[in-house]
Amino acid sequence: MTNIILCGGSGTRLWPISRTLMPKQFVKLFDSTSLFQLTVKRNATLCDKQFIVSNAEQYFLALDQLEELDSKHNLFLLEPIGRNTAPAIALSCFALDKEEILLVSSSDHLIKNEKAYKTVLEEAQNLASKNNLVTFGITAEYPETGYGYIESSGNDVKAFHEKPDYETAQRYINAGNFYWNSGIFCFKAGIFLEELEKYSPDIYNASKIAYENAKSNDILRISYDDMAAIPEDSIDYAVMEKSKKVKVVSADIDWSDLGSFDALAKEFPKDENGNSINKNLIAINSKNNFVYGDKRLISLVGIDDLIVVDTPDALLISKKGDSQKIKDIVKELKGRDSDLHHIHLTAHRPWGTYTVLEDEEQYKVKRIVVKPGKRLSLQKHFHRSEHWIVVSGTATVTVGEETRLIRPNESTYIKMGEIHRLENEGKIDVVLIEAQVGEYTGEDDIVRLEDDFIREKF
Repeated sequence: MTNIILCGGSGTRLWPISRTLMPKQFVKLFDSTSLFQLTVKRNATLCDKQFIVSNAEQYFLALDQLEELDSKHNLFLLEPIGRNTAPAIALSCFALDKEEILLVSSSDHLIKNEKAYKTVLEEAQNLASKNNLVTFGITAEYPETGYGYIESSGNDVKAFHEKPDYETAQRYINAGNFYWNSGIFCFKAGIFLEELEKYSPDIYNASKIAYENAKSNDILRISYDDMAAIPEDSIDYAVMEKSKKVKVVSADIDWSDLGSFDALAKEFPKDENGNSINKNLIAINSKNNFVYGDKRLISLVGIDDLIVVDTPDALLISKKGDSQKIKDIVKELKGRDSDLHHIHLTAHRPWGTYTVLEDEEQYKVKRIVVKPGKRLSLQKHFHRSEHWIVVSGTATVTVGEETRLIRPNESTYIKMGEIHRLENEGKIDVVLIEAQVGEYTGEDDIVRLEDDFIREKF
């Protein structure tokens, strides 16, 4: 059995923790472990291999976190743009044997009862071996309006239902035969493709063309034009709601999609007043607050039932119960031409990280860390000059035709328009301070001439 791990999505409802370039599945929320890593660990003993579907930016995050788990020999499918779950799964199925049983799981779900999960997966695998498309139905504990529902009769699916209002959700709970739709599936690759061709032939045909044109060595790379030509749709709409081969297994596995801060708050330990336990929190006459932040002191006085999320460049305060609306903040930020929805002050790149220390008109200061054996692209800038001061490690620096070593407390200068590259040939991280000076210091002022990571953007 192969585990297809879907890494798409930007987790907008968990902003400002989650950003486009560091979505919630890669944020280390629990004991320095990400939801993606928990997904890999959970399924590694149950599946023979992982097939990870992500975009190019998330690929490097996934690769780094797999290395931390010492997880090797993983397959990757890289999408230049997202087209929802049906195309992502179809492209994966084309790359696998038609008789291979697949476990399709999201990378950002939390499952705490792994013993029950194993039992449910065995039942799903048995049904999938009989040419069924199997979905996991989560035992509904309360009338949740943020989930879709599955109406069942035993293992048979009677209907899929959209996210309901509260009264409808309560009616579902009272009926006793409705499950939360988990977005976890199990089926043979060939059976899924047959059903996709039958019910959504436009997605099937476009996905097949994209797969056949894909570049493949260890990584399956879909071209932008081919991906853009695939109609966008979810597996539920494209196949599951239409197929006559769908079964559901009851999954009482202590599951959450962590789709809001209200959901996340339930997973953190609390003190005697119901406040989340946080070493940076002082709470006086305050109850039932969820506070997330690990840098600054956060003080509450006379405050109840709030969500407070503190990050270096953004502060969120919300009433509990309203956190589903946080995605509207992200929409507002996109309209303001702001990067706050897109990236943190510390950005993870294929070669290491950079942290913006100061960003003012006509200059920007960064702390750059380059991992051993990695190098930045050979590049130039049209609108800025750069000063590099090495703090630790030994940097190999190319400026124009000259390449030389720069050691701690040494520096170099790159003129506007000059071709340059930074490389770490040593055994420890290279840490340097970069000062950019120019009329424009945006991250998109980069012209790449050579790049080890085959990136199209910054």
